[in-house]
Amino acid sequence: MTYSNFWKRGLDIFMSCTMLLVLSPVFILLWVILKFHHKGTAFFAQARPGMNGKVFYILKFKTMSDAVDDHGNLLPDEHRITWIGKVIRNTSLDEIPQLINVIKGDMSMVGPRPLLREYLVLYSKEQSRRHDVRPGVTGWAQINGRNAISWEKKFKYDLWYVDHYNFLLDWKILFITLFNVLLGKGITQQGHVSSGKFQGKQVKA
Repeated sequence: MTYSNFWKRGLDIFMSCTMLLVLSPVFILLWVILKFHHKGTAFFAQARPGMNGKVFYILKFKTMSDAVDDHGNLLPDEHRITWIGKVIRNTSLDEIPQLINVIKGDMSMVGPRPLLREYLVLYSKEQSRRHDVRPGVTGWAQINGRNAISWEKKFKYDLWYVDHYNFLLDWKILFITLFNVLLGKGITQQGHVSSGKFQGKQVKA
């Protein structure tokens, strides 16, 4: 009975349920504020590949409007993010709904961050190994620069985690994540609201 197939999942359930309970007043408050501010749903759901590439819908609090141009195309992120969205994103409060993904088993508290589904065909065979574990709410790459580092470094950190994760490492990542969130470190990449798009070379599936 190893950490990878039992204790890690146990830690996920314990941490996500505890945090969701503690943060429930914040969760409810943000849900009410965003529902009225965005005049619709307070949540943002997007298809992301998880463990073994299985697609699930990641949940976040909505931080952008649905503003479009004259042709019906969504405006760039920097023109759609709202003032309250900036506050919520800069404090990482938009990530709270992902605790539901953890409880469901789509995600882990710690692991490589789930990226866009469109990136799957851009990964090399080595990069695809990031899907050998459940994606995480936070991860090794997040405490080593988050969105402020290059894609090359992100994959390097993700793959290192896949090969070395253990109970003590997960707790270390969780504690450092807490401090980084409080300090607002690595929220954005220069020139982008969050992180620039991955531009890897396309490979055959």
